[in-house]
Amino acid sequence: MSPIVGEVLETLSDRERQVLSYLAEGYTYLAIARRLNLSPHTVDTYLRRIRGKTGITNRAHLMILALEVSRTSGPELFQR
Repeated sequence: MSPIVGEVLETLSDRERQVLSYLAEGYTYLAIARRLNLSPHTVDTYLRRIRGKTGITNRAHLMILALEVSRTSGPELFQR
């Protein structure tokens, strides 16, 4: 895992990492919400917090982060 990805992950809560992992797997906001038994608004809030903590400004960059984290860390990172 790159040092930058590691630093980013340290700033995220367990739930934020979980939402990010589902995003990397291709789930939509609604599908993530259903999977975690949350409202879509709550999922959107988690993703906005991730963008705020990381400085990411759009969904494309958010997906790049999710894929990078998934690629470098594997699913065991999100099994907390």
